[in-house]
Amino acid sequence: MKLLDKYILKKFLTAFFFTVVLLVSVICVIDFTEKNDDFIQHDLGAWQIVSEYYVNLFPYFANLLSPITVFIAVVFVTAQLASRTEVVAILASGISFKRFLLPYIMGSAILGALTMAMTGWLIPIANKTRVAFEKAYIKNPYRFSGRNVHMKIGPNAYAFMESYDNVNNIGYKFALETVEGTLLKRRMTAEAITWDSTKHAWHLTPQLVRTFKGERETLLSIPARDTTLNLYPKDFASTYRLSETLTLPELNDYIQQKIDRGADDTQVYLSDKYERYAYPYAMFILTIIGVIMSSRKSRAGVGGQIALGFVLAFVFIIFVILSRNLAQVGSLPPLLAAWVPSIVFTAIGLVLYRVVPR
Repeated sequence: MKLLDKYILKKFLTAFFFTVVLLVSVICVIDFTEKNDDFIQHDLGAWQIVSEYYVNLFPYFANLLSPITVFIAVVFVTAQLASRTEVVAILASGISFKRFLLPYIMGSAILGALTMAMTGWLIPIANKTRVAFEKAYIKNPYRFSGRNVHMKIGPNAYAFMESYDNVNNIGYKFALETVEGTLLKRRMTAEAITWDSTKHAWHLTPQLVRTFKGERETLLSIPARDTTLNLYPKDFASTYRLSETLTLPELNDYIQQKIDRGADDTQVYLSDKYERYAYPYAMFILTIIGVIMSSRKSRAGVGGQIALGFVLAFVFIIFVILSRNLAQVGSLPPLLAAWVPSIVFTAIGLVLYRVVPR
């Protein structure tokens, strides 16, 4: 690494971390003013609020805004170099523009690796505490509102409940069906099923079991009993920001469980998974675009280039939000939706590289 690389890389990383601290601090202050009434209502102390909530909220927002902060940092540093005619001197000395990009690429690679580690493991661990805090003190108590719930709990086993009370852990109008191919082989019904936390088992009211063999049907009445099922109260618990609290291995396991059960909200978790891989690349391509756009001295000055950087960065975030929503409603495959913003901005970067004078 040459002296020039160290010079630019140091400026880039310093500007990035300064931008992160500044933006996230402002967001946290705004968040505090919005939630202060909730904190007062629950008589929370300052240490509890800071240690359980804001210490864990800070890295969450730092990661969420990383494409914006990277882009702004790149534009700020490069525009300053251009305004002082340093870029002209660097290129006039025989260094190609591609070689000039190297320290920026190194910086984006370092930040991309850090982002991948944080989104895969560190931030989800912090989010467990933050989300638990929000559910306890900010959100209203959760009530499961699903009706006529169907769930696959085994290779050939399907559970049904007309309704479920997540406060008392009681399911009503329960049925357990065994299906082989397209044929119903067995159906067990009970008026209610209750979770016994001491036995870690379900207590069923008297059951009626119907067994089908060809055209023959047999009935069997079974008294109330305890049983174990591949079904737990957590399956009916709040999924508020659940994907944000799962590390990458936990998220993969949860997605596989969703697929095995035939759940209809798998796209939400697949989209979150693929976004974790797409974010580091997005930071890389936004870094390249930022250098291309700000390497020329502008009449608008550094402020004008930074303002343009803000606009483009927020356009990227809008693309992310739109593609995420399209994936969740099933209009786009989750993998494609996660990469659409990066694909679009890669095309923009290629066009800018060819048409913008440098």
